[in-house]
Amino acid sequence: METDLREHAEDFRANPYPYYEKMRAAGPVHRIRTREADGVWLVVGYEEARAALADTRLAKDPRVMGDWLDESQGLFSNMLDTDPPQHTRLRRLVAREFTTRRVEALRPRVQQITDDLADTMLARRDRRADLVDSLAFPLPMTVICELLGVPDLDRAAFRRWSNEMVAPTGPGQESAAVAAMSEYLVALIEDKRSTGRRGDLLSALIRTRHEDGDQLSSRELVGMAFLLLVAGHETTVNLISNGMRALLSHPVQLAALRADMSLLDGAVEEMLRYDGPVETATYRHTREPVRIGDTEIPAGQDVLVSLASADRDPARYPDPDRFDIHRAPQGHLAFGRGIHFCLGAPLARMEGRIAVRTLLERCPDLALDPDGGAYEWLPGLLIRGVRTLPVCW
Repeated sequence: METDLREHAEDFRANPYPYYEKMRAAGPVHRIRTREADGVWLVVGYEEARAALADTRLAKDPRVMGDWLDESQGLFSNMLDTDPPQHTRLRRLVAREFTTRRVEALRPRVQQITDDLADTMLARRDRRADLVDSLAFPLPMTVICELLGVPDLDRAAFRRWSNEMVAPTGPGQESAAVAAMSEYLVALIEDKRSTGRRGDLLSALIRTRHEDGDQLSSRELVGMAFLLLVAGHETTVNLISNGMRALLSHPVQLAALRADMSLLDGAVEEMLRYDGPVETATYRHTREPVRIGDTEIPAGQDVLVSLASADRDPARYPDPDRFDIHRAPQGHLAFGRGIHFCLGAPLARMEGRIAVRTLLERCPDLALDPDGGAYEWLPGLLIRGVRTLPVCW
């Protein structure tokens, strides 16, 4: 079945869930047309999405489609854009350093950064702020840059490049940002390699070797640094902003969480399910004809899996459009599934929990700014988030 969303682009971007509901009612797989994706297959049902995310017949490496790809010094030589056995090799090498213990050791520093950002925000005399600019963006950006060992003075540039890659402000801005980040990462890695610096994740990745002597090449190091920097902060930005927007829009749920902070972990999981930071998983490509539900997708086709639609499927979650922090949303797909499950999920969850708790404890009357105007949603099908989130207290 084909669904044309081009005439409804603005409405769909602001609230895609009614459209997903109609699509699910007509079937779990649709061929869609949007401004960004024309003639792409979209999986919208929960069970079908869950299966597709782990289906090895759906390749991640764009070269399977014969696509030309300017890898810009290896920016895309990373786990997200490769298949086994290359993916297995890359993830094994990175997982050695990106451990639960390393992530947990960051907790005091994440709390300190959050407190400092909250101090600055709450010191505003007008008692108004953009939560994205004040906390949701700088918190994960600072954390991931410190983790990788990116110098303080370079982080403003990283923010600018990352913004343009996720939500370009004009023609050519995305490719310019990709080229600039690639050039910077090549120089940063060479500097760390030549000086023998230690103590950060990127330096550890330069030195890490598997028992068989395998290690990341220079090209792969650039790709891994790129993936960790962009994916390592972007999901958390939108987890915090989407989650706080949902919470502040539901006063009964907000009051329940304020009254009982033991509900926090479940509340963050419900935020991820209800309006998660990633709308669709990145492109997959059919190696051969693949049957999903009652639809056979031919070989050589692009496929998108809608995490947002799957997590609102009533066949999985009763009354899925209701935001309920008491819900048990186990099995949500906000971080994907299978071999490409987000490596940084534990870090994103920790940052999200610390940010939400700190905001609620430090600012008991925090609210959405009624004079903040309409939300500007980030373009495209990949990321689900707003450019700004005006709040007041």
